[in-house]
Amino acid sequence: MTKLLTSPKCAAALLKAGKLVAFGTETVYGLGADACNGAAVAGIYAAKGRPSFNPLICHFASADLAYHYVTLTPLAEKLAAKFWPGPLTLVLPKSPNCPVSQLASAGLPTLAVRVPSHPVALALLREFAGPVAAPSANRSGRISPTSAAHVLADMEGLIEAVLDSGPCAVGLESTILDLSGPYPVLLRPGGVSLEALEAEIGPITRATESGDAPKAPGMLLSHYAPSLPVRLNATQVAPGEALLAFGPPLPGATLSFQLSAACNLQEAAANLFEGLHVLDEEAAKHGLKRIAAMPIPAHGLGLAINDRLARAAAPRH
Repeated sequence: MTKLLTSPKCAAALLKAGKLVAFGTETVYGLGADACNGAAVAGIYAAKGRPSFNPLICHFASADLAYHYVTLTPLAEKLAAKFWPGPLTLVLPKSPNCPVSQLASAGLPTLAVRVPSHPVALALLREFAGPVAAPSANRSGRISPTSAAHVLADMEGLIEAVLDSGPCAVGLESTILDLSGPYPVLLRPGGVSLEALEAEIGPITRATESGDAPKAPGMLLSHYAPSLPVRLNATQVAPGEALLAFGPPLPGATLSFQLSAACNLQEAAANLFEGLHVLDEEAAKHGLKRIAAMPIPAHGLGLAINDRLARAAAPRH
């Protein structure tokens, strides 16, 4: 049975013992393991049913600690000074003799690193005093969790514990920026907008679909998926559909979830995964078999929201 914890110290002790512990960040709940313990990292893949080629993000208590595990670049240092702690992940070359498990980086010569801003996550990471590998705390491809209850609903009995950290303020995964090559590449839009990054370092290239070997988490085409199929950019509600609304809701829905009545992208981002969870769980009670998502503007956090919705709507294999 999965324990529900309130003490970061107890959670850190379990991580040091090679156990899996979910914990909240400002983005979503992560499923944590000691990143230097290959057996513990393998446990993440087993619990999630996650493809072994999909790399994990390593979380640190501070930028200084993260710098021991990667080769720092001037752009990385500038962005870390501006956005850490916060919802930005940087992909950088590993430092020589980096002790992080090869499984955590999917055998790549790079490492995805970030410093979260959530006070409970930081307390846990300070207590642990090392890198914690932590993808989202859900079964692979399913909706990301933004509360301890979401984690327990999906991972009960598969992991040792959940550190109850309250709700996630951002509600979308971190932005992932690859700085390992000659120019910066946006691998995944997220909690820090592309516009904010470009204001600091200039133009950033968007990554193309990664195919069979993604360089960062969340790049698989079908991802963040509810059990129901999702229809994007809906301008009307068809029979058998629940509605994921943004702004004034479309008429005719027997079940709907409002991301933001005021069309506020920050509010919509924070509510996205909660909305998918609610509609996925409640649709059967109403005889509904699909989720219709209203259009979201493709700027600011809207870029990240649309990315998650497109992956949720992608064909399942």
